[in-house]
Amino acid sequence: MQKKYLPVLFAVLALTALAVLVGMRTARAQTVFSYAEEKTVYLTFDDGPSTVVTGRILDTLQEENIKATFFIVSDRVRGRENTLRRIAAEGHTLGVHSATHDYRAIYASDEALLSDADTCAAVIEHVTGITPRVYRFPGGGTADFARQKQLLTERGYRVVRWNAVCGDEEIAHADAAQLVAESIRTAGQRKSVVLLLHDSAPHKATAEALPDIIRYFREQGYRFAAF
Repeated sequence: MQKKYLPVLFAVLALTALAVLVGMRTARAQTVFSYAEEKTVYLTFDDGPSTVVTGRILDTLQEENIKATFFIVSDRVRGRENTLRRIAAEGHTLGVHSATHDYRAIYASDEALLSDADTCAAVIEHVTGITPRVYRFPGGGTADFARQKQLLTERGYRVVRWNAVCGDEEIAHADAAQLVAESIRTAGQRKSVVLLLHDSAPHKATAEALPDIIRYFREQGYRFAAF
């Protein structure tokens, strides 16, 4: 190659490299933007496990290939160890809700709060071999939420709240259709929905509503995720 063409060649190579670099940066930016804009719903279940209701919920989640988060009350585990193991085996997240769900005892002091959380976590770990790392305050917490959250964060827990409800605790004697409607109403137009449901024994209507709740969010373009 004649020397007079070398500057041209170098210029072409430099422009090519610049185009590749700009393309990579644009692709990364598009990926980040796409992820940030993606609509997500987290199905979270409190107060279980129960035998029938949790089982039916797990059946639905398995059929729909969805992972969810279950916040456990550990004094309800005895006799339902296989249900707890099934939650873990099917890839759902196990979280701490409480040992007793006794608000007065749990919130009696900082020591009581932490002891209750650790007791629940120990039962989950003993039965499943999994150390839970997410936590939900019984009753949603107290007026001292921020400070108590910090205590639990320092203990190694991620505290998870909710921003939508299905109404299975708020609406007396609600049927499945009412729970679906309340889920839709309270989720509103949020791009990230953390939906509160319950899987304790009285909540058969919640299990009945779940397929239609899932169908609605799928039709709206949401993906499903667990914590």
